[in-house]
Amino acid sequence: MTISSAYIHIPFCQQICHYCDFTKFFYNERLADEYLDALYQEIHTYIPQEKAKVRTIFVGGGTPTVVTHKQLEKLLTMIDEHFDVSTCEEYTFEANPGDLDMEKVKLLKSYGVNRISLGVQVFDDEMLEKIGRVHRVKDVYTNIDRLMQVGLTNISIDLMYALPGQTVEGFEKTVDEAMQFGLPHYSSYSLQIEPKTVFYQRYKKGTLVKPPEDDEAEMYELLQRKLTANGVNQYEISNFAKPGFESKHNLTYWNNDYYYGIGAGSHGYMPGKRTINIRPLPAYVKQAMENGRPILHEESVGLKEQMEEEMFLGLRKASGVSLVGFERKFGRTLNEVFKGAVPNLKQRNLLIETEGNVRLTERGKLLGNEVFQEFLLDS
Repeated sequence: MTISSAYIHIPFCQQICHYCDFTKFFYNERLADEYLDALYQEIHTYIPQEKAKVRTIFVGGGTPTVVTHKQLEKLLTMIDEHFDVSTCEEYTFEANPGDLDMEKVKLLKSYGVNRISLGVQVFDDEMLEKIGRVHRVKDVYTNIDRLMQVGLTNISIDLMYALPGQTVEGFEKTVDEAMQFGLPHYSSYSLQIEPKTVFYQRYKKGTLVKPPEDDEAEMYELLQRKLTANGVNQYEISNFAKPGFESKHNLTYWNNDYYYGIGAGSHGYMPGKRTINIRPLPAYVKQAMENGRPILHEESVGLKEQMEEEMFLGLRKASGVSLVGFERKFGRTLNEVFKGAVPNLKQRNLLIETEGNVRLTERGKLLGNEVFQEFLLDS
């Protein structure tokens, strides 16, 4: 059994963004101390003895860097105690611009963190305020400068489009400014209005209006065009990288490989099962401290589900799904399993078959959900 990655969730934020539906809570120093103790128990239950060798570690949130220096060092120490960081190819921390003072930057670097993912979203102070972000554009410049000073140059930034009041011209300005940094990785997501968010409540009341679908599609195409022209290639529906800087951790998900999911609300994938952890903070802490297994739900993943997920996840990648790889993994050809799905999608110009792979066309990327439906198997 090879578990290639670990995702560790830190659910605290200084402020809750209006669009966010991840497991998150307002930062409180006492609660964060209790949470880190519980997190230690959960990690120790998975890895009680010698350090686990994993290819990637991703510490996400929430905002992992919102904690105090002492708490951040405690977190880094417990990760170092349980995982062989020296052999880890990619060790990522998410951060909000403005959270990273020089002391925290040096601390991350000293514990082997080699990649930073910054939640920039837009280069527009007025828009940042509208979507509930606490940082401002100047903070992005300050934090990237600090990271560069200590040699943490493998930086990714997140951008958002189809935000309320956002125009194609406004998003183009954001992309142009983002490109000026010459970073190796960019992620970009359209706004999804999720239940239990501020934006959802406004949407239900009719006070929130997204840009027209045509504008959203134009923003996405603009993003693809500008990044590709600058040598930052699209390797997944929402992700772009210079050659060699594709996110190894995210490829764990899209390659349907196994990973630990640790922390409140985290999802994990182990041989034969997927797990979802308890979300509410007090319940997570209580269960983790009692037995180190704060699992809310565990479901078996049979052959049918594995084959469906291979397609849903694999087709997100620009390279698509390998026909030979599918047959090697499942002992049956892709066309045997999904019958007429591929010819049908090729005819509709949503899928293309090249060099032994099936992958989404440009139109298919815009209509991904229509494609994925074709790879649902009958029970």
